[in-house]
Order: sequence, then structure tokens, then C-alpha cells
Amino acid sequence: MDDVINRVRSVTARILRVDEHRIEMGTRFKADLGADSINLVEIAMALESEFDVTLDDDEVGSIVAVEDAVRYIQKHK
Repeated sequence: MDDVINRVRSVTARILRVDEHRIEMGTRFKADLGADSINLVEIAMALESEFDVTLDDDEVGSIVAVEDAVRYIQKHK
């Protein structure tokens, strides 16, 4: 699980240009990191590529925080 968390943190930090140390499991993409809708699409696409998964359009809206992304990836990997 730590590997998934670290990779999600890395992808998120790279796209949002924030320090990885600001990103924890409970960190919310919009509220805490200031991501906008375009950033969220970029993060989703990068996570799909990084983990070789497809984020379902119906479920992607429920991915609000890092922990949501990690759980989704673990469930669909």
C-alpha cells in the first residue's frame, strides 16, 4: 500500500507543482491543494497511466482525496 500512496503523491505533486510532503492520505485535491477541474482530469489521466487502470467516469467524481484515489487503485488493480 505504501508504494501506491507514494506513487499517487508523486503524480499529484508533479501535476499540481506542490511539495510531496504537503500530500497525505486525507489531503483533498481541490480544498487542500487548490486543484481545478483541468488539474483533476490531468491527475486522473496520469494515475491511469501510472497504474495501468481505467478510472470509471461515474466513480471518478467520488475521488476527492488522496485516500479515495489509493482505495480506487487498490480495488481495480
